[in-house]
Amino acid sequence: MIIKPEVEISLADLLIKEFKTGSRSMVKKIIVHGSVSVNGKAVMQQHFMVKPGDVVEYVKYKAPVDSQDCPFPVLYEDDDLIIVVKTAGILTYGEKGTHGTSLYKELTDYVRDRSKGREKIFVVHRLDREVSGILVFAKSEKIQEMIKEHWKETEKRYYALVEGKPENSQGVLENWMLEGWDQKVFTIKQERPGAKMAITHYKVLKELKNTTLVEVRLETGRKHQIRVHMAEMGCPIVGDFKYGADNKVKRRIRLHAYYFSFNHPVTRQPLEFKTQMPKGFLTLGENDEHYKW
Repeated sequence: MIIKPEVEISLADLLIKEFKTGSRSMVKKIIVHGSVSVNGKAVMQQHFMVKPGDVVEYVKYKAPVDSQDCPFPVLYEDDDLIIVVKTAGILTYGEKGTHGTSLYKELTDYVRDRSKGREKIFVVHRLDREVSGILVFAKSEKIQEMIKEHWKETEKRYYALVEGKPENSQGVLENWMLEGWDQKVFTIKQERPGAKMAITHYKVLKELKNTTLVEVRLETGRKHQIRVHMAEMGCPIVGDFKYGADNKVKRRIRLHAYYFSFNHPVTRQPLEFKTQMPKGFLTLGENDEHYKW
């Protein structure tokens, strides 16, 4: 991000004006961290004066080098956030009574050990155990709440490999969803107590022999929303036996959260993240597939 001051002004005041924030402590943190340069040189003094003709550059903080030791790929990290790619087969968060581990536990151990107990993480949103893709974690309850307050600003896109072919190449699926006693979610035509409105946008990307690759964009984020909507359309997600997919061959569910964008909860600067389609996502073998976790 390039900023060209129009008047002589302190670096902190310039950033406050540019970021449209009243938080001087946030701006100070950005400067002290070394994320700002003036005329190509890093400046870490908030009272440093800049003038017309100077070129001020803000570069968002990258994940630290030691993130290579993290059990999951790190897309981004700063003092407020850590954004990683979840592997299929592991819970986002282990509920009470759940056996095994979770991404939250693995990431908490990593952050705690690296910071010697100074840092914690907080769950912002979740992906089903069988689903892979981008997940955002906050480093404080305050940041967690700030993100949730602006959740409607987020944009989430998924790759879904579905059985058959949708009748239309693109469309919007909109109805009410309820969760049954068996923890399966189903749709209803009219609102009733406990029901939540679910809106899903889809677009066909590629037609294969017996399957179709679809891009899905969520307008709401209900439990199993994409899985239920694809099944209701007559095209269950490959491997999703719970919602009607062919169960002759055991295979991983082909649903991947590949895109996530939102405004940083502190700086309000737009952040955008993408991750590649998992290896073998479009290939269906005869052998059983096993999750790593």
